[in-house]
Amino acid sequence: MRLRGIRRSKNVEVRGGRSGGGGRAGGLGLVGVLAVLAIGYFTGIDVSPLIGAGGGQSQQSAPVSQADAQATQFSAQVLATTEDVWGKIFPEQLDREYVPPKLVVFSSVTQSACGGASGASGPFYCPADQKAYLDTDFFNMLSQRMGAGGDFAAAYVIAHEVAHHVQNQLGILPKVDALRRQSSKAEANALTVRLELMADCLSGIWAKNVKGLMERGDLDEALNAARKIGDDYLQKQAGRAPQPHTFTHGTSAQRSGWFQRGYDSGHVGQCDTFAAERL
Repeated sequence: MRLRGIRRSKNVEVRGGRSGGGGRAGGLGLVGVLAVLAIGYFTGIDVSPLIGAGGGQSQQSAPVSQADAQATQFSAQVLATTEDVWGKIFPEQLDREYVPPKLVVFSSVTQSACGGASGASGPFYCPADQKAYLDTDFFNMLSQRMGAGGDFAAAYVIAHEVAHHVQNQLGILPKVDALRRQSSKAEANALTVRLELMADCLSGIWAKNVKGLMERGDLDEALNAARKIGDDYLQKQAGRAPQPHTFTHGTSAQRSGWFQRGYDSGHVGQCDTFAAERL
């Protein structure tokens, strides 16, 4: 992704983190790490103690590394591209003004208005404070442990969380939350899948509008990332048979398919997953 010369967003909040004394994986093998990450991914629970060093070790402040600084700069530039894209699309397609979210970049753990945030729970958007949260170590996890490397794959993750902010501004998040509260667990999961696939489609719209910054292979990186964080793929990697009633983000095929749909159409109206008979 060509980000040289791209401005940095001023809506980035950098927080120092905390870490345990013995490393993030705590001796777990790859399958074990994926299994624990899947728990956090499916439930939204902070599972960082399970992949930390354990043994009652105290937590200490983690220094900001050079890698953290580079990840922060990258995140600020990607966030700026989302501001430019949605700042243009909102008035053109939705007859509204876009108000961008804040992006909190942190190391290891922090707090949000929605609860604890960590690399174990993954990037997420909190509608209560209208901030997206991103642990700098997630980029390494995405590339090294989940097989979704590349700068555009990482940019897609940021664009996906910003897409949730778009949903919040359009009043979609609160409506879905109200419906979830009135639904069974399986029905609530199905609603969440449609919400997540819509965010993937909106991310595709972002990608279509930054084509001038894309390099050869960037689209494939984003599609690969969408596939690697599909519920069916994650459950298989965690040693479990896929259980559709537990899905909260959609299958690999659905995620990459809705991203492609947004990329091809470039129109918000094509991302209405709640009106789709088939996902």
